[in-house]
Amino acid sequence: MMYALCMSEMRLSDARDHLADVVNQATYGKEPVYLTRRGRRVAVIVDSEYLDQLTAWVEDAVDRAEVDAVRQEMAAGAAAIPWEQVKADLGLK
Repeated sequence: MMYALCMSEMRLSDARDHLADVVNQATYGKEPVYLTRRGRRVAVIVDSEYLDQLTAWVEDAVDRAEVDAVRQEMAAGAAAIPWEQVKADLGLK
């Protein structure tokens, strides 16, 4: 249906009636489809591979931010925690 294929935002009730078209648009057209309720965006349908890629990027960004925070703490004089203590605290050998 052309209606679903040319929309990047649609009412939730319309998406329910044309779910296959909405999923195809997200999957094959690589275009997210925002679902609205009462004119407000409430959800989005995206290609699953794209979501996996976004999740990996976010996890990497969080990891980099945590490493930067630890480096700043150590540069400010915080003592490092010995590896043996970390393993013991986590219940590892």
